[in-house]
Amino acid sequence: MKREDPLRLAKPATPLRSPGVASHRAARMRLMNNLYEDIPDPGAEEQFVELLARPGVRIARIVSQGHTSPPGYWYDQPEAEWIVVLEGEARLRFEDEPEARVLHPGDYVDIAPYRRHRVEWTHPDIPTVWLAVFHD
Repeated sequence: MKREDPLRLAKPATPLRSPGVASHRAARMRLMNNLYEDIPDPGAEEQFVELLARPGVRIARIVSQGHTSPPGYWYDQPEAEWIVVLEGEARLRFEDEPEARVLHPGDYVDIAPYRRHRVEWTHPDIPTVWLAVFHD
């Protein structure tokens, strides 16, 4: 008997970010064995892959290449978010800080619920790979 590929059976996930931003992300849930597999080609849409969802916690891999938050948009989400840059570079701006934080591989930030923030820049020439942990 032929077994179905579990990757084909995975259902799209509910976007973890605000509905207004979900349209610019390719949100999906799938099984992944390596955080560096299936990195999108340059010029592709920002990729958002939910890796794990359990009560009180969700883990996602985000791949950005030259992507930013939409102009004037601030994330303002009810859950906390811990992020780490695994590869690439980014500038993350908080509404309550005068300047954006520059993030390199290994840099991480714990974002409190409802702390307004936005991605001001990701490297245009190399993928920026983020690991995001959304938690209560």
